[in-house]
Amino acid sequence: MAVTLILLIQKSESLGLCFVLNLAVADSFIGISITGIATLELSQPNSTSEHCCALTMSFITSPSAASILTMVLVAMDRYVAIKQPLRYLQVMTAPVVASFLVGLWIVSCFFGFLPVMIEDFQHNDYGGKCTFFNVFQPSYMLTVFSLGFLPGLLVFVYFYCDILKIARSHAHQIWDIEQVGPAPSCTNLHNSHDLKAIRTVAILIGCFVLFWSPFFVASIVQLACKSCVLYEVIEKYLWLLGLGNSLLNPLIYAYWQKEVRQQLYHMCLAVRRRALSLLHVDSHPPMPRVTASHLNNISHPQGEG
Repeated sequence: MAVTLILLIQKSESLGLCFVLNLAVADSFIGISITGIATLELSQPNSTSEHCCALTMSFITSPSAASILTMVLVAMDRYVAIKQPLRYLQVMTAPVVASFLVGLWIVSCFFGFLPVMIEDFQHNDYGGKCTFFNVFQPSYMLTVFSLGFLPGLLVFVYFYCDILKIARSHAHQIWDIEQVGPAPSCTNLHNSHDLKAIRTVAILIGCFVLFWSPFFVASIVQLACKSCVLYEVIEKYLWLLGLGNSLLNPLIYAYWQKEVRQQLYHMCLAVRRRALSLLHVDSHPPMPRVTASHLNNISHPQGEG
């Protein structure tokens, strides 16, 4: 997916795709971090130090926060494109996109490594088994929920509601124009962009809420209810459900974005042609080399004695 987006950015010079590329990079970092902690647990079960476990969990939390914040930036990019279509290229310049991405990773690392910097967010009775709530306090999740998840969700909802409002206004304008005569093609095209933006933001919001809400809600319930024992359910199921959103994000853009689908199709065709050409060459062994002496013997055969 990252290679596809890089080729699209080079081809179309659309800086908005840099946010989608950053989403693919953050999701890849999550997969690498999960693989690292799985390898660590398999090689040294119940013997990971508290500091090493805290760092490992921070390396998982940071790209997870980056993935969530990047989805907000993708929604913001679609919002600006539909809100200010004529000024979009003036607003989303290379320095603006770069500053957004740099600031995003700074904030994500801050959230991810907050328990490492503030020891009150870490458990005092770490038992050696490296799990999320075995090394971090539930109060840390309340902080992340209050400062990260909830504001991100509210921004999502604001973008979606405003895009719906703009699309409804455009629909009324098109209806008024159609009463006078056939609607211009540019108006229909603009309405199509509105519908695509609504669909993209709606899918992002739906997946974001569906995958991450159970984890944060259960974490807050565990913090409020001291007698409840939800750690196993949260860590084995709900946390993995939230991380599964990172696996779903590339599939969403591969399916719903026409440009991404076309680029993937062309890449697959190129790989297929390359593989067929190699198989074709291997299936035909090289012809024996004919030298000048061979030609001479064929042209002037020796007589029998």
